[in-house]
Amino acid sequence: MKSLSVRPTPVTRLLAAAALLCAAAGAHAADGDTLKKIKDSGVISLGYRESSIPFSYSDGKEVMGYSHDYLLAIVDKVKATLNMPNLQVKLTPITSQNRIPLMQNGTIDIECGSTTNNLERQKQVAFSNSLFIYGIRMLTKKDSGVTDFPQLKDKNVVTTAGTTGERLLVKMNGEGMNMNLTSAKDHGQAFLILETGRAAAFVMDEPLLYGERTKAKNAAEWVVAGKPLQTENYACMFRKDDPSFKKLVDGVVADIMTSGRGEKLYAKWFQSPIPPRNINMNYPLSPDMKQLFAEPNDKAFQ
Repeated sequence: MKSLSVRPTPVTRLLAAAALLCAAAGAHAADGDTLKKIKDSGVISLGYRESSIPFSYSDGKEVMGYSHDYLLAIVDKVKATLNMPNLQVKLTPITSQNRIPLMQNGTIDIECGSTTNNLERQKQVAFSNSLFIYGIRMLTKKDSGVTDFPQLKDKNVVTTAGTTGERLLVKMNGEGMNMNLTSAKDHGQAFLILETGRAAAFVMDEPLLYGERTKAKNAAEWVVAGKPLQTENYACMFRKDDPSFKKLVDGVVADIMTSGRGEKLYAKWFQSPIPPRNINMNYPLSPDMKQLFAEPNDKAFQ
């Protein structure tokens, strides 16, 4: 008995292609519908940083920080919007290297830590209204003799892998700085390399440098120095093509900033003693931050 076969025709090919396109579009929409994913699963998955003091970090018992407080407010808004007061919250530690892949594959739904919103990353993920505006500078010993970036020529320099700081330093080396660069897995490891004398400077986002300084055996020995290499901004990160979730997140951030709560959070994390060692960062509120609190926006600087 001969087997039956159907010969494809232009019409059947067209119908098959249309079906595939519809399926792909449906899958893409589902991937971008974070609120639906959360409602269906009963879980919201949050990414957090283990050592991005004072934005998102753990003291070994709980996760805390300036950005994390925004994230918790977003979780409360999601619970209210979905009418799910008992929504389960899952915390997943992330690094500079894996944060975007974990967002894209659905492991985490949102992270608010120390992730820079830039045009290159916008090709892969989406960002909220900015949480923080800062410059990229360096941390060095007061008596090191290093006060600006040209003095790092031919010296050992550490930064954190997967960051803008790393990219800028590689670019500077290509322009003749000849630095011996070490890219640490996280900010804590980078500062340890600096503190143990294996590097002359730690180049990173200015507020993170102030945060790492609070962990030093003697914080007074260290100084944040150098004209900023670049001005950037942190924001919450989530999946692309999800306007309803972006609207929710942006709304929470804007409400915190314009209500006066943003300045209170700033005072709590940057101008008061903070865990784990109850040291005050004494990080002044910049004109850029004052403007951001007055007019929240999601603009990328680079």
